[in-house]
Amino acid sequence: MATLKHISSKNSDYTAIEAYLVYQHDAFTGKQLLDEQGKPKLRDSYLLDTLECGDFSFATACLLANRKYGKNTQHGDIKSHQYIISFDPRDAADNGLTMEKAQALGLKFCSENFPGHPAIVCTHPDGHNRSGNIHVHIVIGSIRTREVERKPYMQKPRDWREGMKHSSTAQTMRHLRVEVMELCEGAGLYQIDLLNGSKERVSEAEYWARRRGQLKLDRENAALTTAGQQPRQKKFETVKDTLRRQISSVLHRATSFEDFSDRLLQQYGIAVKESREQLSYLPAGRTKFIRAKHLGDNYDKKAVFATLNANAEHKPKVQFKQDTIGKLIDIQAKLAKGKGTGYERWAKKYNLKAMAQTLILLQEKDLLNEDALNQRIAKLETKYHDALAVVKDLEGRMKFNKELRYQVAAYASTKIITQQLKAAKRPAAF
Repeated sequence: MATLKHISSKNSDYTAIEAYLVYQHDAFTGKQLLDEQGKPKLRDSYLLDTLECGDFSFATACLLANRKYGKNTQHGDIKSHQYIISFDPRDAADNGLTMEKAQALGLKFCSENFPGHPAIVCTHPDGHNRSGNIHVHIVIGSIRTREVERKPYMQKPRDWREGMKHSSTAQTMRHLRVEVMELCEGAGLYQIDLLNGSKERVSEAEYWARRRGQLKLDRENAALTTAGQQPRQKKFETVKDTLRRQISSVLHRATSFEDFSDRLLQQYGIAVKESREQLSYLPAGRTKFIRAKHLGDNYDKKAVFATLNANAEHKPKVQFKQDTIGKLIDIQAKLAKGKGTGYERWAKKYNLKAMAQTLILLQEKDLLNEDALNQRIAKLETKYHDALAVVKDLEGRMKFNKELRYQVAAYASTKIITQQLKAAKRPAAF
């Protein structure tokens, strides 16, 4: 089950990349681990090779390329790209995968897909989660130092010309995923379909945020348990985890995109927008939208609209025409009771809809004139009081009939005894 992960880096210290691959680092802080003498501790096992670096180290080759082509001079420039191929933990036992074989596969993958780029290929025997999965780090300098043959997946001149920077586009990633699948198939390794996306897409940053948050929560819960208190939360949630859960809770009940967006705003203060055929979500308290593709395939436009359409088909269709005047929400009173900014945005939108529906109704009934509206109100009040009198009369008659039914039932149940009493020779004894 090999997977492919991409990480871009803006760090101009290229030696830090090699140091990370060679020396041990704390999984949560990223700092180097030191031995008793205060020196960095080497990893227990690794294999490392360089490509396209000539007689220089990877860091020197990248710096020379930057100077030669005048690139990567700004702080925000992407200096390097890292691709991580993680193999299935079962491959070692079932398919004979070794570190040497994985390193050879990584070198082949790098030479075929990143020609012209200074590169490091490094294989580690295990991952952070101690699952035993052999994985290969392929780190390339962002600048291509020679022109290469144009391949079908290459879209623009930057993908093959000398002095241009590597760009990890959607088409490039699709090509690389296909290459990984074919690489594993040719080597007889386990593999999954990497082209159909993920229901929940977890980035490298979110993965580590989960790990750090869960570790901190476990420590806090342990302290509470020691003190004799019951922990309230056992599983840590990132902002994206919470957003996924809230979206899912609303999505299975909504029947249209308008209904979906209204429910998100009212219940959780989440704004949703559609732009360029993509959905984006803005949780309460944030200023920047989170795109659906960063949450997973279950939250993109295609999946959301498919669910909404399915909900609409299963919901009973009721023919109902709006013929009432909607009441406006007192927003300030609701905010004073503790409602959030998301509810405020939803309430403003609701009030606008209510006012629009009221205006449409008044236009249809030709009641925009105040005198006509007052006459209609007086007429309806008269009809109301007349109808109320009829209701009161019916209630009185119903009460009388109920008492009559009780007396009739009592008479019917005692009629036979009364007749026997009249026919008895000794009424007193009877």
